[in-house]
Amino acid sequence: MQSTGTGHRRRRSWLLVTVALTVVVGLTTHVLGSGPLADLAGDMLYAVMVYAALAFVFPRASVLVVSLSALGICALIELFQLTGLPAVWGETFWPIRLVLGAGFDAVDLIAYAAGAGLAAASDLALTRRARASRRV
Repeated sequence: MQSTGTGHRRRRSWLLVTVALTVVVGLTTHVLGSGPLADLAGDMLYAVMVYAALAFVFPRASVLVVSLSALGICALIELFQLTGLPAVWGETFWPIRLVLGAGFDAVDLIAYAAGAGLAAASDLALTRRARASRRV
């Protein structure tokens, strides 16, 4: 039987791998993809990455708190685009556009909600599966 500490370490390792893989897939989607579907996929992946990063930093936080926090952070960043500052900063240092975006799009908020929801559902399913396998 595994100790709880081992389970938490394994989950945190998977969360760190998830962050890294999500960044790679997101950048690939950004570079190779085009059109509205690629944009939606990129936004969903952004929310998944934020979820995984928050869950890694706060491993004992509930899935609900992490998912709502991820959605909140993504929404705040999207709303920040209304100020025009991310677009100006992105002209000076282009990687800023990858983190803060450039222009507000309300559809992005839906993609963020979907991404955070999918990340939460996956996290719950994997956590339950790990618990069940420890009981056996």
